[in-house]
Amino acid sequence: MSRDGAILLSQSGGTVSRAEIERIVRTVVLARSRTVSRPEPTVLRVDASARHLHLSQEDLETLFGPGYELKVHRPLFQEGNFAAQETVTIIGPRSRLISNLRILGPLRTKTQVELAFTDAISLGFDNLPIRLSGNTSGTPGALLMGPRGVLELKEGVIRAAVHVHMNPSEAAYYGVRQGDLMKLRIGGASALTFERVHARIDATSRLNVHMDTDEANACGLHLTKDIELIK
Repeated sequence: MSRDGAILLSQSGGTVSRAEIERIVRTVVLARSRTVSRPEPTVLRVDASARHLHLSQEDLETLFGPGYELKVHRPLFQEGNFAAQETVTIIGPRSRLISNLRILGPLRTKTQVELAFTDAISLGFDNLPIRLSGNTSGTPGALLMGPRGVLELKEGVIRAAVHVHMNPSEAAYYGVRQGDLMKLRIGGASALTFERVHARIDATSRLNVHMDTDEANACGLHLTKDIELIK
């Protein structure tokens, strides 16, 4: 090494300055760090899910008539899901009712109603359980009125737990498995953190958090873009 900081290269006999060596080292380190860093996640979408109804084929025909098929009102974010044109009336305890309960498609094997807390109170449910979709055992029932019939639903009325849909690569990015609980931080003037966001992983899913309208209003969801999903 010379007094001015140059480094002698034995094979070529030339010299390279210390500044040049440091530049080369930085370039190599940055290149290696990029190859081992996590890929950028899919943009996180958070939606407020208004009260709605999922129907089985049998119950659809009870309410709308034999052979009836749902008509698409608008597609939803998750591939193949849609809000139907059809709505029904739901009658809860003490004969209270809501007349515009929208049906979501496609049809399912089991009928299920999903309400926000204020919907449940309006209908007369005092302590409606919070459940993941499909977990309706032991939940309250209700009467459903359609244009062609009335359905007495023995169970299946729930408040849906906050959850996030994701595909396996997105689950790998966040380091979660099916059923893991995550946190969702919502910033802004009404900032709060949801502590129990259930991970629901499926190959066809797109990264999307669902909460009900009460939860969305409480955190001012429509007023902020400061949102973070955390393992």
